[in-house]
Amino acid sequence: MAATAPFAKMNGIGNEIIVADMRGRADRVTPAAAIALNADPATRFDQIMAIHDARTPGTAYFVDILNSDGSGAQACGNGMRCVVQALAAETGQSVFTFETIAGILNATQHKGGLISVDMGTPRFGWQEIPLAEEFRDTRMIELQIGPIDAPVLHSPSAVSMGNPHAIFWVDRDVWSYDLDRFGPLLENHPIFPERANITIAQVTSPETMIIRTWERGAGLTKACGSAACAAAVAAARTRRTGRSVTLQAPGGQLQVEWREDDHVVLTGAAEWEFSGTFDPTTGNWQRDTESAA
Repeated sequence: MAATAPFAKMNGIGNEIIVADMRGRADRVTPAAAIALNADPATRFDQIMAIHDARTPGTAYFVDILNSDGSGAQACGNGMRCVVQALAAETGQSVFTFETIAGILNATQHKGGLISVDMGTPRFGWQEIPLAEEFRDTRMIELQIGPIDAPVLHSPSAVSMGNPHAIFWVDRDVWSYDLDRFGPLLENHPIFPERANITIAQVTSPETMIIRTWERGAGLTKACGSAACAAAVAAARTRRTGRSVTLQAPGGQLQVEWREDDHVVLTGAAEWEFSGTFDPTTGNWQRDTESAA
């Protein structure tokens, strides 16, 4: 049995996160451990954010991200905020530079507790997202669900925020769509060779949106930070909003700014729930005695 590692159960506006401390170790959290942790109602999660020692000069840590089905993820904005809060409480620092498989991310914890994460630059090329066939303009791609002459959802915007996203624009309440039925079909559609995060978005003003997201590898979630970024960028790109937007997700509010330097900054809260230790190989875990019951 591998030596146990500390973890914190947290959430980013309802996006359920496990922050695992894998510093000083050569092993990784296995897909089997992720699946086992997710099977326990107490540790059910959307993403695991595993903090490893830095592997690139100029960064403080490498963060490995796993979905609840054990698959890898390139980006998770809500999870990064949880990582920042955990490390800020430990170190007293407020500014961090991380490496993920999607690239380098900078993050800041502000006075008052809100946390901003620079999610990098969006990508719009069909091969970069990626899509399985060429679309010269990814502001609207040919994809629909439902009858051909009366589709329920159609013509999404496609964008990569380090991971692939499709945003379906709707005029009525986002809750009126059966996303837990459509989500798996769209996530696994052949047009998305690496699967995709699926978001339903309703623009309510030039500065506000409402979104619901089916996350690739995690399912229906209360919030998805990279999806909020993708929706905000796509809304600005299609002239539905400006470049700074407040998004209402089921779990709470997020602010996204698509800066003039092309970087996308996500700002929101993070919340600690409890801590414990776990086996990164099997997922067996134990709550810390000082954690709240």
